[in-house]
Amino acid sequence: MPGARVRSGERVTLRTVEEEDIPFVQRALANREIRHPMGNPVLNRRRVAELREDDADRFLVCLDGADAGSGGPDECEVTRIGQVNVTDADYKRPELGYWLVPSVHGEGYGTEAVSLVIDYAFRTYDAPAVGAEAYDFNDASRGLLESLGFRKEGRRRKYMFVDGAHRDMVQYGLLREDWCERTV
Repeated sequence: MPGARVRSGERVTLRTVEEEDIPFVQRALANREIRHPMGNPVLNRRRVAELREDDADRFLVCLDGADAGSGGPDECEVTRIGQVNVTDADYKRPELGYWLVPSVHGEGYGTEAVSLVIDYAFRTYDAPAVGAEAYDFNDASRGLLESLGFRKEGRRRKYMFVDGAHRDMVQYGLLREDWCERTV
């Protein structure tokens, strides 16, 4: 059963990740269409559970049915479609991460979910900016960030070995004042 509602938008809801959600997260992260653009290894359930216990703020991205309450709703009331997270907020600027299951790519859910987590990060942490990264070959992720006002701040050349080649990572940042201007 997904956890309590943290934030809601027009179509998506961010909910806490509970132990019962670990199989969904593990299966999704094993999917090549998700794992490949992130450059992540396949993780077993124990390793996914360890991630849930780290200092990151991790949220399920859900499509809530009409009967879904704010607390832990029944399984049939919620459809899990991804995850967003905020990491590193305790010792440097918050860094955002996100993924959605491939069946909902291109439908605007990612933009809404990342927008909700940006609001969450700026309301929760006294940071002047938030950051995010995307591989140079991940046009969809880079486009999402740029559409929300993130600016390119740098490039880590040949940062990770992904799918048989060393790939560049593009670094992005969004200043608090730029986000506030967009949301007025």
